[in-house]
Amino acid sequence: MPEGHTLHRLARVHRRQFGGAPVAVSSPQGRFTESAALLDGRVLLRAEAHGKHLFHRYGPDLVVHVHLGLYGTFDEAPVPAPEPRGQVRMRLVGATHYADLRGPTACELLVDAEVRALRARLGADPLRRDADPEKVWSRISRSRAPLATLLMDQSVVAGVGNVYRAELLFRHGVDPQLPGRALPRAVFDAMWADLVVLMRDGVRRGRIDTVRPEHDPRRRGEPGRKDRHGGEVYVYRRAGQPCLVCGTPIAHTEHAARNLFWCPSCQPAA
Repeated sequence: MPEGHTLHRLARVHRRQFGGAPVAVSSPQGRFTESAALLDGRVLLRAEAHGKHLFHRYGPDLVVHVHLGLYGTFDEAPVPAPEPRGQVRMRLVGATHYADLRGPTACELLVDAEVRALRARLGADPLRRDADPEKVWSRISRSRAPLATLLMDQSVVAGVGNVYRAELLFRHGVDPQLPGRALPRAVFDAMWADLVVLMRDGVRRGRIDTVRPEHDPRRRGEPGRKDRHGGEVYVYRRAGQPCLVCGTPIAHTEHAARNLFWCPSCQPAA
């Protein structure tokens, strides 16, 4: 599932390609037809993200909410737009570009009250200027749940997924099973600041890079990581491979139906 940096990057692209001008909106697939008809020809006023949710605002009580889920994708390209291929839920066509949305978990037209209610259920987003880390600390410091659970809870921190969770915990030497209430405040502050930097870098690069220069295998003449996530990482999907810092094989288990990766030596149990 795309993590928060992907949605913020999409919002940035859509503001640049479609913002401030009329947009043709359609639903070639047919599942968004009525809502598309209400939006067709209107000016896209703003595109923004909160966690893993994307919002296109066309006016009062006219907000398109998109959640990509596991399979959703947005494809953008310069006009002219060709005939739609596949199941295109929503197509946007502007003066210079078009965008096709396929396979989202949600693509719906909401009124402002519904948007506020949705966002009220989300935790602080490290990529938003209105993020309040104090609210995150309040939730974590009172919880008996392990950090591996809390960091993936979108009502605690919005936008963190499996990759950022694993990498953030490794970078700060924290055991994934440490209860939230056992996390020192100084460590939380350092983790939050680091998460903001990592996710902003993800927006800029379009991939997740978490390995510090001194640990980058490419500097030792070794091949870099090659998979769909693109960037260099310490532990995510590296089960059984040597830790880039200490050489210990990276451990793997299933936690709350998701894969969890960590280094037993760099992230010892408390």
